[in-house]
Amino acid sequence: MLRITPSITIDEDEIQWQFVRASGPGGQHVNKAATAVQLRFDVQHSPSLPDDVRQRLIALAGNRMTSDGVLIIEAQQFRSQKQNREAALQRLVELIRRASEQPKVRRPTRPTREARRRRLEAKRRRSETKRLRRPVRLTEDE
Repeated sequence: MLRITPSITIDEDEIQWQFVRASGPGGQHVNKAATAVQLRFDVQHSPSLPDDVRQRLIALAGNRMTSDGVLIIEAQQFRSQKQNREAALQRLVELIRRASEQPKVRRPTRPTREARRRRLEAKRRRSETKRLRRPVRLTEDE
């Protein structure tokens, strides 16, 4: 069992691992060893996640989420498969922790009278600055 928060634990059987060859430089090692890791976690059908966390996780995951609700996390920054596996797992845990935080409820507020006065005064000053930058128009009397 993988403990995410005090109330959320994920069974390790819910996580699938796939090991592939990493891209980029590295010479013979990168061409022969499958050190890059793809972690797959089925968010849509996971019994471990509460519904509100599931919805926030889907929103947070963005383009890492497939159309059928599977989260894919890739890690290939290290030369060893073990380190990449730990990095991918750490990213999954961090993503679920962020999704488990309740968003703060925004209470709408109104600007104070002083804030409105300052805003209008700044607009007046800016307008005056721009007016002074305009070319001077000569009248026909001159």
